[in-house]
Amino acid sequence: MSVLEEHFTLSNGHQIPKLGFGTWQTPQNVAPGAVRAALKAGYTHLDTARAYRNEDGVGQGLRDSGVPREQVFVTTKVPADAKSYEDAKAEIAQSLELLQTGWIDLLLIHCPRPWAKFRDLSNRYFPENLAVWRAMEEAVKAGQVRSIGVSNFEIDDITNITDHAEIAPVVNQIEYHIGCTPDELVAYCQSHGILVEAYSPIATGELLSNPAVAQVAGRCGVSVAQVCIRYALQKGTLPLPKSTHPEFIEQNTQVDFTISDADMTMLDAIAL
Repeated sequence: MSVLEEHFTLSNGHQIPKLGFGTWQTPQNVAPGAVRAALKAGYTHLDTARAYRNEDGVGQGLRDSGVPREQVFVTTKVPADAKSYEDAKAEIAQSLELLQTGWIDLLLIHCPRPWAKFRDLSNRYFPENLAVWRAMEEAVKAGQVRSIGVSNFEIDDITNITDHAEIAPVVNQIEYHIGCTPDELVAYCQSHGILVEAYSPIATGELLSNPAVAQVAGRCGVSVAQVCIRYALQKGTLPLPKSTHPEFIEQNTQVDFTISDADMTMLDAIAL
């Protein structure tokens, strides 16, 4: 079975395709064509965010593709700067309006802190994230959203949610790639039924020139990008590669091979 036909089962019982198409840094006017190309290549999982400013383009691409809505899993995210119940409600409504997909399959808090304070741990925004989470839970109960989760959350950010929430997060979307594998966080998530999604699986292109990864690609007879995506899959995470070029979009789906244990060990040792 191709990875394009495989799914993870989330802790709430919903299924999510094992490979997602990322749209970060994809301009609004380019997004419809990129999404159409992705769906033509066999993707059934689209990832966007309010912060990407391309939700309407992603939704347009889905509508124009002719692929039935119910066959595509759509993720978006509440902006990192929306840290109140009222702001979160407004952002969710805006996402639904822009996407025009009827419902959102997965909604994430994009970051536990505003981006300007991402590295500043003096304020953890615990009460604020709970207020945002309450708005997201209400969206689930209203049928607007099917699953909710988080992004860029560390363990204590997650426990703040799980200790107080009615609905548990099903996903934590984090930067994860060769040379960046936060093993303690991943182990925590996996042991608590939280699927780890891997954004930037190619390290925003940094790994494309890595000689060690190129050696593994040569042994596997595939591209460096395909090795990076396959690595994330073999680690039990859900990779979200992105591209706007149809040939690379299709190539990134061709990851039905296996990296040997010896090569996985070698890739594990790479430091960026």
